[in-house]
Amino acid sequence: MKFPLARPLALALATVFAIPAWAQLDPTPPAPAPGAAPSTPAPSSDAARDALAKKEGEGDQSALLQQTLTAVDKQYSLIRRKQIAVTYDLTYSYVGEERIVTDLANGSTTLFNIENTSSHSVTNTFSVDYGLLDNLTGNVTMPLISRYSDNNLSNGASNSLGDLSLGARWQPFEAKRDRPGLTMTSNVRLPTGRSPFKIIAGSGEATGSGVAAVTGGLSVNRIVDPVALFGSLNFTVSAPAKNLWQVNGTRILTRVQPGKTLGFGMGFAYALSYGISTTLSFQQAISAGSKLRFADGLEAKTHMQTSSILNMGLGYRISPKTTINLSVGIGLTPDSPNMTVGMNMPLNF
Repeated sequence: MKFPLARPLALALATVFAIPAWAQLDPTPPAPAPGAAPSTPAPSSDAARDALAKKEGEGDQSALLQQTLTAVDKQYSLIRRKQIAVTYDLTYSYVGEERIVTDLANGSTTLFNIENTSSHSVTNTFSVDYGLLDNLTGNVTMPLISRYSDNNLSNGASNSLGDLSLGARWQPFEAKRDRPGLTMTSNVRLPTGRSPFKIIAGSGEATGSGVAAVTGGLSVNRIVDPVALFGSLNFTVSAPAKNLWQVNGTRILTRVQPGKTLGFGMGFAYALSYGISTTLSFQQAISAGSKLRFADGLEAKTHMQTSSILNMGLGYRISPKTTINLSVGIGLTPDSPNMTVGMNMPLNF
């Protein structure tokens, strides 16, 4: 194990003991005795410093923490102008619940059933970052989603492209080590996935949101070696889904206006060594109720939803420029996935 103070302490000891006392008093060393072998010059303080200096390619805790922040959430870091970074994310999530299905007619219950539902999702996400400027980074994200659901109505898998997204991150101030880094973020989500509003019951699972959305936010991070603190705040507005004709029970859904969403998160990363770091973070999203309109003129509104996840991660640095991050998430509310497992790795080794 390497200790942060080991190298400075060794350097101090080497500097003190490498030079003999007589050399400090008289800069001219005594001449060797006749016939004696020439003495080896005492190592200088510069030589000792060079010997103990960190070699190229050795780990650095600050760089490891910065890479960990990048993997935890893209919004915490930027890349240099004209540079390209490609990242691969693999995520598995599980949702299991019991729902009570009822139907009313003439004031009395005509149907009462407990429905067990479970859903498994595997998402392969490819992200490409490009440095437009030194303080401005563009991003394109493409998810490929496989989803399996098992319930009383149907069971089967759906494989499809998810919602593409285009984003940008901008740092208005130069990042410095002695002060927090501030990043402004924006993102446009395109409804390229399979819409949940156009699926016929029993025909498969949705792989997208079905509507376009715009997200704006800001993030703050600060590295206090060996700890990095980070937090974020964002707000999402979605476009309505129009011209629908989806059968829902005895009615036909024709329009959906998703509610606005407020999200925030916070956490920290800790460098255990030059090659291993751990992260702990909390994320929450609060969504207002969606407005529904049916073909018979009825309008309704869903309840507010709150999703909260506690994430724990481990980062392993396999080379000076490559860190693989593993994470496990635990849902804290009924509207959250029960469990998520993820892996993040750069593709430009």
